[in-house]
Amino acid sequence: MTLSTGPAETASTVATDAGMLALWDPQSFTGIVDYDTWDLQLGEDEDVQRHIRAGSLVPVNIRSDGAFGVLVRIGAPDRPVRLTERESRYRLVSSGTYLFCSSGRLWLSGVEAVGAEAWPGTVQFDLPAGRYSVVIHLIAWEDEDGSVNEDGTPSPAALPDFVVLVAPVGPEQEAFRTDVETFDRPDS
Repeated sequence: MTLSTGPAETASTVATDAGMLALWDPQSFTGIVDYDTWDLQLGEDEDVQRHIRAGSLVPVNIRSDGAFGVLVRIGAPDRPVRLTERESRYRLVSSGTYLFCSSGRLWLSGVEAVGAEAWPGTVQFDLPAGRYSVVIHLIAWEDEDGSVNEDGTPSPAALPDFVVLVAPVGPEQEAFRTDVETFDRPDS
């Protein structure tokens, strides 16, 4: 009998000056080598949406610059992924399910760092080639007692801003979110 360990997970702080973080397949962006080639591929929302539909990029988009805590939890058929009880308690909103098509790796960075080479600060994961579902959860970490230091920064025990769950696509999954905005607005 083989015992299954829990899902693999990595917590990181990821920054953006372009208002959006992104999970992306580096093999899909080898043609981006400078600002001009980046702008042609990702300069407009329609361009980003094309890559979302193809499964090569998943936006973590709240249209805000800054540095964010992101926990990526990767499951497998024998290791399902879900929020912990604590994360669920402070979950503010969840995205619909995005498609991610891996060529063997998954990178996380600000959208401005998407390209042929990893920028400093790009978080890199090995992810077997295949189709994955991705759901992003926005966490109201500051609502938890003891999560904020006196200076307003997160305490060492604070939850991240985002929890990203990555799992192999199930046989019944056919429809995926393709919006550039990660979360639906309450008024929509």
